[in-house]
Amino acid sequence: MEIREATAADRDWAAELLAASDPWIRLGTTLEKCLEMCRDPRYEIYVGVDDGERCGVVILQDKGMAGSPYLKSIAVAEGMRSSGVGSALLDFAEARYRREEARWFFLCVSSFNVRARTLYERRGYVALGELPDQIVEGASEIVMRKRL
Repeated sequence: MEIREATAADRDWAAELLAASDPWIRLGTTLEKCLEMCRDPRYEIYVGVDDGERCGVVILQDKGMAGSPYLKSIAVAEGMRSSGVGSALLDFAEARYRREEARWFFLCVSSFNVRARTLYERRGYVALGELPDQIVEGASEIVMRKRL
């Protein structure tokens, strides 16, 4: 799989992927909100491409949390889930900031997104705190961090 910087068309594809996937559906994130985020030049967006087909996206913010890099979103196309695409995108993001000698890498994961949280914990991320009812009532956003 190749991971490349997103083109304008890739950014729109990423917005459609996010808007049609959980946890964004459950969080009430509309296509319009996803397009706004994906078109925002403040975010670095990279797409994974396998055999010429886009299969995943990672959205990064250079100084997103406490002056450290932040994983804003990551998503894998439905037919490619559980095939290592998410891990490859996460590897890419961590390596990108490790090269810049960042000390910490942050992300948030929804409390109901057990599968993603399990992946992050397996990858060395530690929960730092919980933001109850941050986006939707009855769910929390879990702040996680990993030392790079």
